[in-house]
Amino acid sequence: MIRTAIVLASCLLAACSPADDESRASGTVTAEITTSLGVIALELYPDAAPVTVANFIEHARAGHLDGGSFYRAVRPDNDRPEVEPMHLIQGGYGFDGLPEAEGIAHEPTGETGLSHVRGAISMARNEPGTATTEFFIMVDDYPGLDSGPGRRNPDEAGYAVFGQVTSGMEVVEAIAAQPTGLEAAPADFQYPQFIVDPVRIESVRITSD
Repeated sequence: MIRTAIVLASCLLAACSPADDESRASGTVTAEITTSLGVIALELYPDAAPVTVANFIEHARAGHLDGGSFYRAVRPDNDRPEVEPMHLIQGGYGFDGLPEAEGIAHEPTGETGLSHVRGAISMARNEPGTATTEFFIMVDDYPGLDSGPGRRNPDEAGYAVFGQVTSGMEVVEAIAAQPTGLEAAPADFQYPQFIVDPVRIESVRITSD
């Protein structure tokens, strides 16, 4: 029911200007990611990114993210050498996502008014419209992941920010500092960014809506 209401609200979003701080506060949903290293508290912005927030709520309430992990840490010491390095952690159900999950409509930052600042939570994807259960949290600002020309991703669509860490950045930083390598990475993965001992996601809970 919540998903339906939020998705219907997205039909009105195209006629609205990007979300400002006041509108985010009025529509905030809170959530907690409990990991083996501690708790990360979030606020989510359904007014700005209704489809993405609804998807996260649906998978959290279904328990699809419980028992998942943070399995990737991208840092200046292990990022691609030919680009400006970024700093983030990635996790969720698993690197390839939940097999039966359908991709959701992409909500670019140029439309939502959100950005990949420190503590932002955003959806991992391949092509736009393929995001399902995998997400990442920024350790540092990195506007190159926003939508627009000249960004990191050649398709210029960027990634869909949908919330912000409100407490637990020390947990995010601890996850980001875990040893990484290629041992557990997919066969075609080129950079040593996979966490050697993935950090377990004990649970993801929606604490208000």
